Amino acid sequence: MPMNRTVLLPAAMLLWIGFSGCAKVGPDYQQPDLVLPATWQAPAEGGLSLSQSDQQQLAQWWRLLEDPLLNSFIDRAVAGNLDLEQARMRLFQARASRDISSAGLFPTLDAGGSVTRTKGSENRGGGGTLSTAYSVGFDAAWELDLFGGRRRAVEAARAQLEANREDLRDVLVSLLAEVALNYIDVRTFQARLKIAADNLAAQQEAFALTRARYQSGLASELDVQQARSLVAGTRAQLPVLRTGLANAENLLAVLLGLPPGSLAAELQEPVVLAALPLSIAVGIPAETLQRRPDIRRAERLLAAQTARIGIATADLYPSFRLSGSIGLDAFSAGRLFSSGSGGYSFGPSVSWPVFDAGAIAANIKLQTYQQQEALAAYKSLVLSALAEVEGGLVAYAEEQKRYQALQESADAAGQAAKLAEIQFQAGMINFTEVLDARRSLLSFQDQQAQSAATMSGNLIRLYKALGGGWTSLGLETEPPSPGNDSNDHQ
Repeated sequence: MPMNRTVLLPAAMLLWIGFSGCAKVGPDYQQPDLVLPATWQAPAEGGLSLSQSDQQQLAQWWRLLEDPLLNSFIDRAVAGNLDLEQARMRLFQARASRDISSAGLFPTLDAGGSVTRTKGSENRGGGGTLSTAYSVGFDAAWELDLFGGRRRAVEAARAQLEANREDLRDVLVSLLAEVALNYIDVRTFQARLKIAADNLAAQQEAFALTRARYQSGLASELDVQQARSLVAGTRAQLPVLRTGLANAENLLAVLLGLPPGSLAAELQEPVVLAALPLSIAVGIPAETLQRRPDIRRAERLLAAQTARIGIATADLYPSFRLSGSIGLDAFSAGRLFSSGSGGYSFGPSVSWPVFDAGAIAANIKLQTYQQQEALAAYKSLVLSALAEVEGGLVAYAEEQKRYQALQESADAAGQAAKLAEIQFQAGMINFTEVLDARRSLLSFQDQQAQSAATMSGNLIRLYKALGGGWTSLGLETEPPSPGNDSNDHQ
């Protein structure tokens, strides 16, 4: 037996070296060569710059809003969000699948042993004798990857693992944006509630004054009813705003992995949103596409599907398998390890599909069509990403212009409301003009608050479109791999 193992092991190593260099069937993956614009088409306005993007700023863009509570919410969301946890578990699964595929490249070795007690049948000439058989041994098998089917499977599993890693990062990018957007919603509803409450208080004072003037014969009943109508209309806005505030608070809690209502105490005190950054460098399209996890994921899925064409193609060719066993057999335990108890078997086997009614060829077509679909999906996602950034650039710059106009309108409406009150008190105008001035003031102040939120939201959506956020936190969310990730796509 030692002589046999000495001969077989080097032979197996030679076979491994020879077969590992065999060509793999199916297409070799090449990343698509896309024609991208050299720069963004949107004008660089409102503090935007087309210079090289600031990687540190992109990595933690939410800190530009200078809100400690928002920073805390971001950290807690990364630790507790359940969608992110699902993405992490998908990454675990992909790692396990990769390890399973890699294991198929190597031989399998099973050890076994048995003790069998046998009694012969007296009615069939066995004499009713008892016998005991002992055996121990090793069984080995190795399917030779002559045509690269298993190596293509490893390629596909590795690319799928890389795609799941990018999926985790993409979920993280979306999570950061959603937490910030919902936080802004909370603060915006609070600001709008304050605007409505302040206007309601002023309108109630005007209503009381108008009623007193009516009782003194200085105002008409029409003036009183119009003042009453304005108060009731403003009061009717409060329940809608409170409902929106409650929904935003609850959704923010869920994003952090907490029950609804958990953040009410922390969010009770209203906070004014910070001023936006004065300068934002967005870089060039190629830089953005390389950074966005969703595009990186689509490219890795295309690579995985390309490898699956090779897996299907390998089924056209014969498969070779080496198997062998080494064992000891004896009828007594004492003689099990004696020189005469040893035995072995060794030999190759081959199988080749002769007739399958076209199933293999159809599977190759299927995998090829799916690869073409993945290619189209990748190209489509690239175009959508470019459009998303272009739209974000325009929206961010244009909303600033709208905010400035609303701010001017709100200031003018405030002055007009004061003048209308004075002129009404002096009997120069009727009460209808006072009501119109107050309605305009409330409307412009409310629009200004919403525009401030839209500006901040557009900034967040722009950073999301640029793929910001995952480089500082994404790797921290990935659990350590039990295997070797040295070949994983970064």
